Amino acid sequence: MARYWYNVQTHEVEKDAQSGWQSLIGPYESREEAEHALAKVQERNAAADALDEDEED
Repeated sequence: MARYWYNVQTHEVEKDAQSGWQSLIGPYESREEAEHALAKVQERNAAADALDEDEED
């Protein structure tokens, strides 16, 4: 089964991790999921930031 990765340096999707791990987000089961990797990271970061703010109050 192929795995897909999002390369944060080239902003391209890679099939079966072609680059070094420091450049990749994943793995994802589909190319489409990998294409939306940055949006998913931003959503998770926003959720974590909201939790941090709640804990500080």
